[in-house]
Amino acid sequence: MTDATVHSAATGGRPNRKLLVVDDDDLVVASLRVALPSNWSLTSALSLETIPASEFHAAFIDMHLTGKLDRAEGLDLVAHLKRHTPDLEIVAMSGDFSRTLMEQGLKRGASRFLSKPIGTEELRLTLEKIEALLNLRDDSSHRLDVAPKKLEPRWIGSSAASAAVTRAVASLRREPGPILLEGESGTGKEVVAWLLHRQESENQDRVANGARRVRPYVQVNLAALPESTFESEFFGHVKGAFTGADRDKMGLAEAAQGGDLFLDEIEALPIANQAKLLRFLESGEVRRVGGRESSRIQTRIVVATNRNLQEMVKAGEFREDLLWRINGKTVRLPALRDRKSDIEELARYFVELEKPRRNKQLTDDAIEALMSHEWSGNVRELKRICEQVALYAPLPIIRGEDVRSCLPALNGRSAAADGASFKLDLSMGLAELLSRFEAGVIREALRVAEDVDQAAERIGISRSSMYKKMKDFGIERL
Repeated sequence: MTDATVHSAATGGRPNRKLLVVDDDDLVVASLRVALPSNWSLTSALSLETIPASEFHAAFIDMHLTGKLDRAEGLDLVAHLKRHTPDLEIVAMSGDFSRTLMEQGLKRGASRFLSKPIGTEELRLTLEKIEALLNLRDDSSHRLDVAPKKLEPRWIGSSAASAAVTRAVASLRREPGPILLEGESGTGKEVVAWLLHRQESENQDRVANGARRVRPYVQVNLAALPESTFESEFFGHVKGAFTGADRDKMGLAEAAQGGDLFLDEIEALPIANQAKLLRFLESGEVRRVGGRESSRIQTRIVVATNRNLQEMVKAGEFREDLLWRINGKTVRLPALRDRKSDIEELARYFVELEKPRRNKQLTDDAIEALMSHEWSGNVRELKRICEQVALYAPLPIIRGEDVRSCLPALNGRSAAADGASFKLDLSMGLAELLSRFEAGVIREALRVAEDVDQAAERIGISRSSMYKKMKDFGIERL
């Protein structure tokens, strides 16, 4: 058997990926080559010594390279490759179903273990998940190459906690929903929901005229939907269904047909509407308010929460049957305090986003100041602070003192609101001063509260008033 490489032809715009297969069985290599996706090329080898000097994106390693089941030479090869190329995605394969062998393969550095023979669908799905992971890594490693006309959310960070998130996202490639995203406010649930959607959209089929079919993505903040209008907004309504329904209206669920429906802050959904959502998840059917006929919707549901839904079930605030329906596939997002080594990467990324309007550079002492903060508002709070410091720093460099002037004080008050440092500019006029003070109160309430509802409660206003003020002041949730 000789080394052989087959290069892909048309890749549909997808990046070319290189697969290394180390196996002594010609039939196995041939079958993998035939089933290989068009944007992958395959290089085969018999042993470590025959592997060509080239970079690969993934490797499939047979555990028994000499055909003797009492010797697992592939384990040593996996360990060697992982030591020299830590980012290489390694798949161990064998016809031996020994649990000990499989677990050793993972311990040596393989990310998964496949049993031989490997079917076409299993091979392609495995490579698609690997490619999804590679794409996420590429996004992060090129985080400063910001394209102004096409700025998409990215997961930034190279910590172990971040690597676990990107691997979890990639593992959900071509997996049906529902998917549950858990994490504190500001940890990046919206970013992960978008990444889940995007990796499904990367290999779109083409329609007859050659145009790319668009996979819909609909994002719904359930906390912002009034309880009384949930059915109309979510399922739609027909003309004349109620006063003011002067035309047929498509619901959010229908709008997501063939794509992804992201339901944020599901903990804010009242019990009565939880039952309606559960019926939709179980049946996949929607009936517009006032309508007689139901239609079946094919969409993947992604839900997010910043609360412990199990505790809410115990408190009678969340339906247990709905929880079981949505938590089959769960991604847990770490708080920023649990991935502090990512703060520098994130901060440099956020400051870079401010270019070309504000060309600022972070200094080492600025990074130290950021690293010393607790970040109760997580990544969203870090982003806001970076935007503020890029705006107010008087020099082309951002110093530690510039960062500290924008960070909240330890007692919970913002530095700008501290009487010792806050100076009134009377030339602004009373209306402008009051407006700025009110905006500061809203921001501080959002920073210290778990969610918008709690923030509104703490300052004694209704949820709808809170959302209106946030909109008026251009404030996003922390």
